[in-house]
Amino acid sequence: MNVTLLAIAGGIIILGLASYAGYLLLQLKKQKQLQQQHQTLAIQKRNANIFDSVNTLCLAGIQGQCDLSEISIRVYNIMDYVQGEDRVDFDQEFPATSELYHIVKDMPRGEERQNMVKKERMQHNLMRHKAETRLNDAIIDELKALQQRVQPLNNQINIQLI
Repeated sequence: MNVTLLAIAGGIIILGLASYAGYLLLQLKKQKQLQQQHQTLAIQKRNANIFDSVNTLCLAGIQGQCDLSEISIRVYNIMDYVQGEDRVDFDQEFPATSELYHIVKDMPRGEERQNMVKKERMQHNLMRHKAETRLNDAIIDELKALQQRVQPLNNQINIQLI
């Protein structure tokens, strides 16, 4: 009788611990789903901010408010930070902008450019100007296409804790 009573008590304890372990696993699963949702929303919000900046840069390039070489550097670099499904293979999808970026990316800018010898600075200007002139129409078309592509994705996402 004592053995039967101990076996029943042991079974009840094991059943209780198994139920509690199942409950904890269910809570862990819910927590992971919630973390995934928050991560997805954070990526969408970050991408929306990036797309807002890209939209502004495209508009400046289309309207001629900034050099195309400067636009290509900024857009190429900022689009590298896009995450998730919205990521763009810039070299393949926007070849003219990518080509101009690769031509001017290593050229000195700002104070470093001012410290260059005048002849070397003029050579860089000539090379940059030739590339901008040759790729001008294609880059403007690509900027319009990129602007259309990021505009519908540029929605502000409010993240609320659940």
